[in-house]
Amino acid sequence: MAFTNEELERYSRHIILKEIGVKGQKKPLNGKVLIIGAGGLGAPAAMYLAAAGVGTIGIADADVVDLSNLQRQVIHTTNDIGKLKVESAAETMRAINPGIQVNTYHTFVSSENIMDLIADYDFILDGTDNFPAKFLINDACVMAKKPLSHAGIIRFKGQLTTIIPGEGPCYRCIFKNPPPKDAVPTCRQAGVIGAMGGVIGSLQAMEAVKYLTGTGDLLVGYLLTYDALTMEFHKIKLPSRKGGCAVCSDTPTITTLIDYEQIACDLKDR
Repeated sequence: MAFTNEELERYSRHIILKEIGVKGQKKPLNGKVLIIGAGGLGAPAAMYLAAAGVGTIGIADADVVDLSNLQRQVIHTTNDIGKLKVESAAETMRAINPGIQVNTYHTFVSSENIMDLIADYDFILDGTDNFPAKFLINDACVMAKKPLSHAGIIRFKGQLTTIIPGEGPCYRCIFKNPPPKDAVPTCRQAGVIGAMGGVIGSLQAMEAVKYLTGTGDLLVGYLLTYDALTMEFHKIKLPSRKGGCAVCSDTPTITTLIDYEQIACDLKDR
């Protein structure tokens, strides 16, 4: 596949990087990334993946744009209030880069549809706002052997890790089960600084681009945390894959997907 003159200009700042070049830029153009959640994390991630030239981007979300979203969900505008988030996001992504394909899924992600949703994608971004969804996405990706970027934000803090099934710990290796109801404050209760979504969501997009291009080291086996008040990042080495992990061990005890009771937003973005 040869680049057109327009594509050479559009992606020129990538192509001149010795770590990427022409050959490397072709990889995201042939790549497919699914973003689950078009909110505080999914919004900046989607915009940067579109700009980077990821050829096919899927975005799944069941909500509509609300005024309170606009403080951090930068893919939407005031004129989009009341519009489906997936449609608002798709319009912005196509405006950034008309050469990509955007697939929209206006649906709640559940055990009944997640395996079909992730089946055709190379990399999954978890931009959801509740623990039940995060465990469901992790378990599905482990079972389907799909690489995954997990992230969450609350107040002035954020975190992310990359999970590649079989190569490092999964979400359940770190957090065994969802916390009890009301054990963790929701974002409505605790608040979140708007730009935190941009910081952590952009890092999720970076992990996806690195995975597709084969460039650099991914956050497999590490948790990256960020405190905006102190302007400190910490890269924490995680324990190795747990032999007794219920989903990713060689003898898993969880072999079917679980729809835990949904709790209001836990870590981030609505």
